[in-house]
Amino acid sequence: MKHLVFLGIGIVLTVVFFILACIDNPEVNIFDLMYYNQEFGDAVFNNSLYPLVAAIVAIMAWGGAAVYYFVINSVNFDRWFHWASVLAVVTLLTPIVNYFVIEGVLSSQGLDLVGATIQFVLRLMLLVAVLFVAASFSMRWWSSNCRHTPFPQ
Repeated sequence: MKHLVFLGIGIVLTVVFFILACIDNPEVNIFDLMYYNQEFGDAVFNNSLYPLVAAIVAIMAWGGAAVYYFVINSVNFDRWFHWASVLAVVTLLTPIVNYFVIEGVLSSQGLDLVGATIQFVLRLMLLVAVLFVAASFSMRWWSSNCRHTPFPQ
């Protein structure tokens, strides 16, 4: 039963994150709360990039956890530092992907917001890490070899 509770909590956290990322109010939007730059925020919002960024963050976090628990899923890689390595890769790769997505759209419109984009994606690392941990606790129970990683039951 607790397996389903953890899965439900992870899904709810991800949905709340997605909703807070798509709200058009700088006082509530989670991305604007983390980093607010009027020109950058307007450009990203007007190009509907916030939902895309949120989707990339959620997919990378849940996908990374799924890779660890169901693809790697080996007794040779069931230590906390193996899990932390996957967390680090996902936490570093997600901002890079988002940087190229955002910068590609903005530069195609002649906007030069590289500095703001870098500051924004660096702050995404915290959100990716939080969602990865939530996804890990949501799906670890169904792993045959890594269910005790990163913390024993």
